[in-house]
Amino acid sequence: MNRRMLTKDEEATTGDEVEVRREDQDKINKFSRLHQRQLGFEDELKSKNKEKEEIDDVALELELADEDENVPYKIGDAFFHIPLEQAQEMLATSSSRIEEEVSELEDKMGNTKDEMQQLKVELYARFGRSINLET
Repeated sequence: MNRRMLTKDEEATTGDEVEVRREDQDKINKFSRLHQRQLGFEDELKSKNKEKEEIDDVALELELADEDENVPYKIGDAFFHIPLEQAQEMLATSSSRIEEEVSELEDKMGNTKDEMQQLKVELYARFGRSINLET
């Protein structure tokens, strides 16, 4: 976005300020809360995708392991030596759980974006160029 100072003509035309009503302020506040929630969802989504990628990497490494061997598997803060087949099943379960969580997050992000878009339409209709809601 290109930022610049207003010319005298633009200043004169923006002098027709619209009064901010209580309901307008509520919509602006709601937009702000939704935007913050959206940022949180994006951070959480990045974290989940990174975790999924790490699980996929471990699953690939386990394919190279000896089938008769016990492998260390981390549960909480401790490592347990479990059979390879059980470790692979547990990784598959973790991977599918993360995929479900990612799907839920994406749905929440979509709903939040829709709400934000609706608020943008309403607020821009009321305030025009007097308000900036670009994220």
